Amino acid sequence: MTVIDSAVLERHGIKPDEYERIQKLMGREPNLLELGLFSVMWSEHCSYKSSRVHLKTLPTTGARVVQGPGENAGAVDIGDGLCAVFKIESHNHPSFIEPYQGAATGVGGIIRDIFTMGARPIAILNALRFGSLDTPLARRIFEGVVAGIGGYGNSIGIPTVGGEIVFDEMYAGNPLVNVLCLGIAHRDDIIKGAAKGTGNPVYYVGAKTGRDGIHGATMASAEFDEKSAEKRPAVQVGDPFMEKLLMEACLEVMKTGAVVGIQDMGAAGFTCSTSEMGSRGGCGMSVDVTYVPQRETGMTPYEIMLSESQERMLLVVERGREHEVEAVFEKWDLHAVKVGEVTDGSRLKIHERGTLVADVPNRALTDEAPVYNRPMEMPLWQKSVQECSLADLMPAPSAQHAFDRLLWVPTIASKRWAYRQFDHSVGTNTIAQPGMSAAVVRVKDTPRALAISVDGNGRFCYLDPYQGARLAVAEAARNVACAGGEPIGATNNLNFGNPERPEIMWQIGEAVRGIGDACRALNAPITGGNVSLYNETEGRAIFPTPVIGVVGLLEDASKTVTRTFKTDGSAVVLLGDNLGELGGSEYLATMHNLVAGKPPQLDLKREAALQQLIIKLIRDGCIESAHDCSEGGLAIALAECTFDTGGLGVSADVTGVTGMEVFSVNATLFGESASRIVVSCASTHLDAVMNAAKEAQVTAREIGRVGGESIRLSVNGQVAVDTAVLDAEQAWATAIENRMRKPERREQPRS
Repeated sequence: MTVIDSAVLERHGIKPDEYERIQKLMGREPNLLELGLFSVMWSEHCSYKSSRVHLKTLPTTGARVVQGPGENAGAVDIGDGLCAVFKIESHNHPSFIEPYQGAATGVGGIIRDIFTMGARPIAILNALRFGSLDTPLARRIFEGVVAGIGGYGNSIGIPTVGGEIVFDEMYAGNPLVNVLCLGIAHRDDIIKGAAKGTGNPVYYVGAKTGRDGIHGATMASAEFDEKSAEKRPAVQVGDPFMEKLLMEACLEVMKTGAVVGIQDMGAAGFTCSTSEMGSRGGCGMSVDVTYVPQRETGMTPYEIMLSESQERMLLVVERGREHEVEAVFEKWDLHAVKVGEVTDGSRLKIHERGTLVADVPNRALTDEAPVYNRPMEMPLWQKSVQECSLADLMPAPSAQHAFDRLLWVPTIASKRWAYRQFDHSVGTNTIAQPGMSAAVVRVKDTPRALAISVDGNGRFCYLDPYQGARLAVAEAARNVACAGGEPIGATNNLNFGNPERPEIMWQIGEAVRGIGDACRALNAPITGGNVSLYNETEGRAIFPTPVIGVVGLLEDASKTVTRTFKTDGSAVVLLGDNLGELGGSEYLATMHNLVAGKPPQLDLKREAALQQLIIKLIRDGCIESAHDCSEGGLAIALAECTFDTGGLGVSADVTGVTGMEVFSVNATLFGESASRIVVSCASTHLDAVMNAAKEAQVTAREIGRVGGESIRLSVNGQVAVDTAVLDAEQAWATAIENRMRKPERREQPRS
């Protein structure tokens, strides 16, 4: 008979067999506080217990990798002794319950992961998923999330430079809020989250601890149901002004050399930072919660250890140099309190007023957490959704009608409604503005720049998770290449449903396999990331959505290229093969309300050749613009090249794909085949572009010219789309803004 009953275990998310494992590791029954420690540290959110066996298969090393997975963030060498430090994290569940604070604290958390490494954050990107904007719930969540991202990032002074936003009913009950942060550090200044040195003092710095966020990690490892609103107290409350002070103080104190190790109190709060730092350093740690600054009265050790209050860090300081650390934090008007010390052995000992209240082996909380090789099984419906008979969709809509409709689709439309709420130029590093394909930021005091992109396609992964994940890696790397950046590292955020269901676990395994294959082929090792599972509401899972962030290096920032056409009369060239693949396309979803078919093919050798070609063309100054073909296909890509140009048009004529019968024109214009880039170049450079493509064995066709005031697209010489640039841009630019207006003020898309 156990002291802790099944109801208590259920509230803590601990399964009976896991409880037996805890007892064996402890050699006794845990008390309630100790059970709470295991609850958060063994949660899916912290332990990756369902995904770890798969994540180990990813490529994590490379010539430029300085720090791979296992630390607060990854780091890659960018020359001159500098590193790009970056990582992506999710705050999905909290953003559904409380959109503003959920998104804001997600931004705060990923920023801390970066400056914890000794890097100064210089850019934020986000990858967001919401339900249909035609529903009040989605509009409310979207509005709150965007406000939260802007409110936190703008206040702390870090630019939000790009990202992606997707709308689909599959995310109605589980929005996805993934945030990537990029920082710059000197290679020799990187500090890790490990405790070392018996007798070294342990310092708590930053904001006071409250009751917000208790069991946040546990909440993030469970499905939503009709009682989800009751979990509102588990959402943290952020203070960006406090974080700004904390960031500056931490970066300053790390320069003193007095800091041995440092860790953010993020998911699982004080518990995670103490146990992980001790485990990484192979030592013990003794703390007394009595000394932890508290903003609420009567807090118990359980509440203090499990709170996820924001803007807090844990430091291990070199003994004898305490005064240096305290002086820096006093300068910034922040709490810096000694709460314990590093000890011999390997145990985390927690005291209250000197009395021992918990005594747990560090490794039991971290490295000894259960690792599951869960059953995987292809869903019974998988093959059926890959079938798509175009004959059943007759009659085919006109290309003009489809073009007009697609420009109005929020996933394709301009995201300026969101980006205008973000400060994207603070810090004066931003070269490519949001909405210009990949984000580009300069590396100050060098000629270099970094290009960053985040991408993912849940529809493709739903239809084929292996292929969809490969396509996500390829698109992110391709977008970076289109700006001129050589991909040098990647991070991933795996957003899936309940891993205890074999069909979901199959999706996870297949997606990770796809990520690994693509990253190896494109030389973009994974340096870290995040896993967000249990994204389900009342048994309905989101589309499997791996989001990939890729960082690329431009040796010459002045060579940066964006998507927009630049010069009247320039030649327009399509690099890559136009195969007219409609499976999983925005065209099928919008025009036929159908998610079906096989995702586009992807030959990774051809993809790598295409990316190396575009990077070379940009370095050699041969092209004026470059834009990846993705959602909406070639027609939308060409249209987007004309937007933000003041009305500079394009005329193009492309060869129709064969074997599509009456769908040939629409498949040609709106198919989403991979490995395609639209470039423009001066006529004097056209031969150089075509010769370089031939040498790289990449298909290249001149398809048109920049000029006029219209988007005029023909297939086999027959005009299919003819729209004034300013009319098309007006629809594209205002589609989201219009939906966010009050109902009586909304406009309708033209038919």
